[in-house]
Amino acid sequence: MALTTAFTKSLGVRHPIVLAPMGGSAGGALAAAVSEGGGLGMVAGGRSGREWLRRELKLAVRLTDRPWGIGFLSWEVDLDTVAWALEYRPAAVLLSFGDPTPFADRIRDAGARLMVQVTTLDEARQALDAGADFVVAQGGEAGGHGGLRATLPFVPAVADLAAPTPVLAAGGIADGRGLAAVLALGAAGAVMGTRFQVSQEALVAPELVTRLLAAGSEDTERNRVLDIARGAPWPGHYTARTLRNAVIDRWRGHEEELRHDATARQTYREAAQRGDLDVVPIWAGEALDLITEASSATDLVTEIAERAERTLASAGRS
Repeated sequence: MALTTAFTKSLGVRHPIVLAPMGGSAGGALAAAVSEGGGLGMVAGGRSGREWLRRELKLAVRLTDRPWGIGFLSWEVDLDTVAWALEYRPAAVLLSFGDPTPFADRIRDAGARLMVQVTTLDEARQALDAGADFVVAQGGEAGGHGGLRATLPFVPAVADLAAPTPVLAAGGIADGRGLAAVLALGAAGAVMGTRFQVSQEALVAPELVTRLLAAGSEDTERNRVLDIARGAPWPGHYTARTLRNAVIDRWRGHEEELRHDATARQTYREAAQRGDLDVVPIWAGEALDLITEASSATDLVTEIAERAERTLASAGRS
């Protein structure tokens, strides 16, 4: 049984599995490893600067000859950077958190597939108006920044709205059962972040991996506290799911007070600069309960796809 979908046929990949372009984690080695496994690896293009991005894009090109992509934050990136990155000939570009319209024509003219991540139905309509080739419906279970809609009801709602444009699902998916579930909901594939963040090729410190493996879903929380503390200029309607820590516990419900407390924010920044893992954001989604080891991302793609095939076959027999 092969998991052939509109996504796999369009991108020329074996499995309907996409690496989420996670800032600080998804570099060229991880993107290439996912692509080598038969999925679509994506390099994180957001907020790291061109020097970092140039190194990682060159690495992806060197390590795989299979399709790969780049992810950008629509609210943060400029058209010149997108045009520059397209010179590396990615198969797809994923735009998230903001209006994709200013970049859409340039991406399609370069021959890349335009993927747009959305967190509401209004954002889905905007993505379709911009001519998205794929709409990524991200549920609130996802790690990192996002919205509040739950993946289970959100994905089919976006699939109904977007048809015939294919939809990919994101948020709380970490194994073949999750992939099988969203395929049954009408998605053409799944975008996975936290599962690949805990992999051998991710740009994640061993100490952070240890914390992720020791944590569970109940240890995560959507918050604005850490963005305010570190002065991150994220649009306020996007919260971030991270591991809970003492800073969140101290300032939960007092975000405006923190915003105006220069001393508290300076204390936070000093601790963050030391790399204090009790302070810095540790991005993690609700799928943490399903992650028990840091495997090779290449092997993970195969394992996830094979389990999804078995799950769907078993459901059919039932």
